[in-house]
Parts: sequence; structure tokens; C-alpha cells
Amino acid sequence: MKSRLTRRIALMTGLALAAGAAAPAQAQSPEVFYKGRQMVMVVYSPGGSTYDIYARALVRHMPRHIPGEPNFVVQNMPGAGGLKSMDYLYNIAPKDGSVIGTVGRGLAFEPILGKTEFKYDPLRFNWIGSMNRDVSLAISWHTSKVKTLADLQKIELLSPGTGAGADSEIMPLAFNSLAGTKFKIINGYPNTIQAALAMERGELDGVGYWSWGSIISAHPDWIRDKKINFLFHTGAQPLPQLPGVPSIRSAAKSELDSKAMEFLLAREILGRPFLGPPDIPADRVRVLRNAFAATLKSPDFLKEAEKAALEIDLVTGEEVENVIKTATNAPKDVIERVKNLLGR
Repeated sequence: MKSRLTRRIALMTGLALAAGAAAPAQAQSPEVFYKGRQMVMVVYSPGGSTYDIYARALVRHMPRHIPGEPNFVVQNMPGAGGLKSMDYLYNIAPKDGSVIGTVGRGLAFEPILGKTEFKYDPLRFNWIGSMNRDVSLAISWHTSKVKTLADLQKIELLSPGTGAGADSEIMPLAFNSLAGTKFKIINGYPNTIQAALAMERGELDGVGYWSWGSIISAHPDWIRDKKINFLFHTGAQPLPQLPGVPSIRSAAKSELDSKAMEFLLAREILGRPFLGPPDIPADRVRVLRNAFAATLKSPDFLKEAEKAALEIDLVTGEEVENVIKTATNAPKDVIERVKNLLGR
């Protein structure tokens, strides 16, 4: 009996000491917490991807806008279309503000659409902001028979899939139902970089959903040498850079389909989103959001972004949260339409 009581007292003492050790760290001011600290930037895609390029540009400049000026290391964590990194940030990463990450813009919407293997609440993440508001395009290689949106509504186009939950799969299949396109998804490509090489080799006819920013930063030669056809864009307004290229929104087959497409395309406001785990202390979340915004307005950063052809258009953390809240509260008929067309 005495031994059991002794063990219980020791356990309670240990828990109390652990809580006491954690409390000062949580109570530290952001400047004290971040001074001399090594932070981690988790990138869901491999090195050299557009997400990776944006993240590395950010971490070269963001530390000087954080009190205490910590250092950053980048940790690439590809896998399962981004699910691996989302699970890490939600369940495993420290919740003290020392780890943040960037993920595919569509992943925040997957739990809303009933994807049961995505076991996280997108509104519990601490959204830091997005580096741009995106517009995406469908393209075909110059040798393809598909040259226009009208062609795409008649002729099948082989397009890459890069993982469950990835926009490369979700969006073209949605356009098939909502706008009568004929994308055929070829699964198994680890990322868009490999898919682009496959298109150049003739394995694929095109790419059904790829951001304008990614194309101009990764393959300006395609545009210069007219190696690709622009089939449509996803913007609500005409794209000045591509006069005459139609918006896929105009091809929606009904009012409900138009609303479903609007729901799906809301993810583009989250062009290059950055987020932290749940339960980060509120003062550190404010510091990270402010540092993120200040970085995107910094002349030195903007000079580097221009040189790398990175499109920059600040979306605040609060704006990102509002987009996700709006999606969560979308009308049931719209959610059901989107679920049905995605086979959920």
C-alpha cells in the first residue's frame, strides 16, 4: 500500500514539475521565445517545386521581421498529396510557434467535403496568410489535338494526377461534371514537376489545373516559344496576360453548378497558404502574422520575388480563416453537389 502511494505521489510530483517547466515557456514574451531559436518551415512538396521556391524565399527574409530574429530551416515532407504534412502539423509538431508550414491550397477544404481520411479540423489551424491569390489554367502541349476549351469539350485530354486530395485530380474531374470537359486523369505522378516532364515526353497531353504563377516561374520558355495552348483560366475576371482565353466559370451548365464551381475555386484565394499547428499562444500567432505581412511588403523581398518571377499578393491570416469559414457554412445543396461530382 505504501509503495503504491509513494508511486502515486512521485507521479503527481513529476506531472507538476513538467507543468511548471512548460508554463514559463508558454508565458515567455515572443521576443524572449524567438531569440536564438531555430524554427522549422514544413513544405509539403519536394525541393524545387513552386511551393518550395515560395517557402524558401519567405524564410530568407521573414526572420528579421520576427522579434528576436530566429533562424529557419526548411523541411520537405512530401507524401499522400500533402496529407502527411497536414497530419504532422496538426498532431505531432510542437504547438509553441516554432514550427509553421505551407500546404496545398485545397487541403483545407477536404474535411468539409467528407474526405474521411483527412482527420483534422481546418479551422483549428493557425493560418498565417497566403503569399498570393491564384488564378489557374488548363493547358495542352503544342502537339495535342486539343487547342481550345471547345476542343476539350469534345476530345479527351490526358492530364496528371498527383495524389488523393490534390487539386490536379479534384479540379479537372469537377470541370468534367460542371462544364462538360473531357479530362482523363493519369495517376501516379509525384508532383507537377514530373508531370511537366511527362508532358514534354509525350506521355501526357496537358495539365488540367496549374496555377498561372507556377507556369510563369517554372516554364517561361513554354510561353515564349509557344509550346503550350491555354485552354481556359479560372478567374472571375478576364486575364489581361492572356486576352481571348475564356474563363471556365462561363461554361457552368446550371445555377447550382455555377455555385459549386465558385465553392471549389474559393481555394484559389489561398494561393500559397502558410499555417501553424493548433493551440499556438495567441501573441505568437499575432507576431507570425505580422511578420508574414511585413515580409511580403519588404522591398528586399519584393526585389527577390520579382527576379524569381514569383507573383506576390498578400492574403492575411484573417482572410484565409474567413474563406474557410464561408466554405464550412456553404448551403447544403452546394456541398452535396460538390461531394457528388467528386464521388464522395
